Amino acid sequence: MRKVCLHPMFFLGLAIRLALIIGLTPLAVSDWYVPFLDASISSVTLDPWSGWMTGGGTPVAFPYGYAMWLFFLPITLITKLIGAPLQYGYELTLLAADFCLLTTLHHLLPGRPRLLLAVYWLSPIVILASYALGLNDLVPALFLTLSIFFIRRVELKFAGALCAAAISAKLSMVVALPFFIIFLYNNKALRQRIAQFLLGFLVCSLILGVPFLFSYAALQMLFGNPEMGKVYRLALSLGDNVSIYIVPLVYMIMLYLAWRIRRLNFDLFQAITGMAFLLIVLMTPASPGWFVWSIPFLVLYQAMSGRIAILLIGVFSALYVLSTLLVTPLQLTNNSGFDLGSALHMSAQLGSHAASLLHTSMVAIGVVLAIRIWREAISRNDFFRLSRKPFVIGIAGDSGAGKDTFADSITALFGGHSVVKLSGDDYHLWDRQKPMWQVMTHLNPMSNDLEGFCRDLVSLTDGKSIQSKHYDHTTGKMSKPVQITSNDFIIASGLHALYLPILRDCYNLKIYLDIDEGLRRHFKLKRDVDKRGHTVERVLSSFEKREPDSERFIRPQSTYGDLTLALHPIHPRMLESLDDKHPLRLKLIVKTRHGFNELSLNRVLVGVCGLHVDIIVCDDGSEVQMIIEGEASAADVAMAAEMLCPKVLEFLDIPPKWQAGMAGLMQLITLSHISQALTKRFI
Repeated sequence: MRKVCLHPMFFLGLAIRLALIIGLTPLAVSDWYVPFLDASISSVTLDPWSGWMTGGGTPVAFPYGYAMWLFFLPITLITKLIGAPLQYGYELTLLAADFCLLTTLHHLLPGRPRLLLAVYWLSPIVILASYALGLNDLVPALFLTLSIFFIRRVELKFAGALCAAAISAKLSMVVALPFFIIFLYNNKALRQRIAQFLLGFLVCSLILGVPFLFSYAALQMLFGNPEMGKVYRLALSLGDNVSIYIVPLVYMIMLYLAWRIRRLNFDLFQAITGMAFLLIVLMTPASPGWFVWSIPFLVLYQAMSGRIAILLIGVFSALYVLSTLLVTPLQLTNNSGFDLGSALHMSAQLGSHAASLLHTSMVAIGVVLAIRIWREAISRNDFFRLSRKPFVIGIAGDSGAGKDTFADSITALFGGHSVVKLSGDDYHLWDRQKPMWQVMTHLNPMSNDLEGFCRDLVSLTDGKSIQSKHYDHTTGKMSKPVQITSNDFIIASGLHALYLPILRDCYNLKIYLDIDEGLRRHFKLKRDVDKRGHTVERVLSSFEKREPDSERFIRPQSTYGDLTLALHPIHPRMLESLDDKHPLRLKLIVKTRHGFNELSLNRVLVGVCGLHVDIIVCDDGSEVQMIIEGEASAADVAMAAEMLCPKVLEFLDIPPKWQAGMAGLMQLITLSHISQALTKRFI
């Protein structure tokens, strides 16, 4: 923030603000806000609205809640005590809110000080509305932006409390509340924490809202505010005193569009909310201060867009200033006024036409901005695209290769709320006791309902629910069918997950687990005896019985994998002498055929995780092989992921469950491939 405050543009914006504070006396400040604040601090009361109305004050003076009043109270009280004009206390409070909003935006956009100063601190809309006209919309905009900031930091109690404060400061901010709820509900990683947001919102609402509700004068001022009725001005009459109100209609459509996005991330949330505010302001004959509500969202949009967006918003701001000054004269401190229409020698009719034409042009550019926000910040967002079609991962490998364990580790990254798993074991044709298994093994495609597996996978990919049985490895029997609902990520694992071409076409990422044969037999023997209740003799005999089918049906699938992960013992004879003094040490062999950021991965594996890595590239460059040895902690793997594939991290659970050792490295490498596959899918 120091870099922002020492920049010449900051001093320029500050000088403009101070000059306007000293040189202008806005009518709204001198006639409404300052007299109300003066009356509220002259007599100690918790209900300043009743005192104001009892004293014959106008109902439009301060139609706001406790949050607005309490925000202005400290500095106004100080100026009263030192004998300074209360106008300065009011204006300096706006300046404090302005600086706090700049600071909040700086935390939302780190590393962009020049852009932030140019598009916010020097924004003509903020300067004109707040300092030339004296409107106080900066305060609810600050509370709302702070709430969004704490949403991003996943501090939901503070976010809820600040959202309630924004609504208390200005009731119009309630339009943002449904978007907060939809975001927290449709972001499955945050859904389990939505109660924290509601708790903060409820507590703050009780503190700020309950006393307000018991003040008849406060309610009279709030609901008697003529600004509230402006949202009904734009209407389509159907006759018989029935009309369609356009602004509420557009707002409800925006809510529906937000709800239809199955999973929202922060960028989608703030883009849709900002677009809703912009459209409401454009379609309402609003107070000039209402445009301040959309400024923080437009700043965030300009940061993610480019020069065209900055240019459009610059023209939009210029048209706002001209159209506002043509219809709203400024009041100078010496009691003289400045009227732009008079200065340009315009007649009243010509000035009205010019203001209307400028406002029409401003609305046209605003609509263009809304379209660009939808196209750039929403429809191109990875979460938006993912909500339209799930990301499908196929995992194949021999029995005992660790398919289920690996699938569980990937699920632990994205969270069970975002992943649905489809297991090939659930599509065996017969229970374990059936005599057909005497002449056929599970590795034979004929003993599995691959057509049903394929049909269900296609249905899940299409977003539909399926009915599927579950194979119990302990009893060897199938369960009754249960409903499985599609999700953002689908993991299909099984002996034949890559066997059929139609299956392979469904996957965005195909993975084959090619474990060392000795290690596979070691893991399978331990699993089948300890977890599935088989005898040692039965497991050993199954190795020889299944070998021909493995050679014929399973291992050839490795040629179709985008990514092959193979675990091997450090030394081939290590399995012969395993005990407490000689634990199993593994190395990971990674093969990929469709492009791989092996250089970046090598840097983080060596530099962050402290591993030994050998890279082998085939002569034609079509396949890359990495041999990785060493031990990595879960924290090192998480740090490596932040460096290697930062864009995909927002898809992960809060917090993701990283593993240590080779399992963690397999998570990291798979996540890197998912990031690449997402990019390729969206090109």
